[in-house]
Amino acid sequence: MKVSKIAYKPVGLALGAVSGAIAGAAFKEAWKIVEGGGDAPDATDEDRSWKQILLAAAIQGAIFAVVKASVDRSGAVAMRRLTGTWPG
Repeated sequence: MKVSKIAYKPVGLALGAVSGAIAGAAFKEAWKIVEGGGDAPDATDEDRSWKQILLAAAIQGAIFAVVKASVDRSGAVAMRRLTGTWPG
């Protein structure tokens, strides 16, 4: 295993936590726009329709994937700038 890959592990873990927090906040705001306010449904919310549950899951998944990819890529670029090697 490359030294840069090992050195990047703690950075990657920290970035993962940050990206989760960013994505969670972004999803809450996106859901307010989609539904006009209120909390996003959980899969076990009895009073919510299948349409609402699946729409919320799809939006949440898309937001989390985009935020995670953006943060991971930015972290790798920053690591290359600092060390001169790509961490992957």
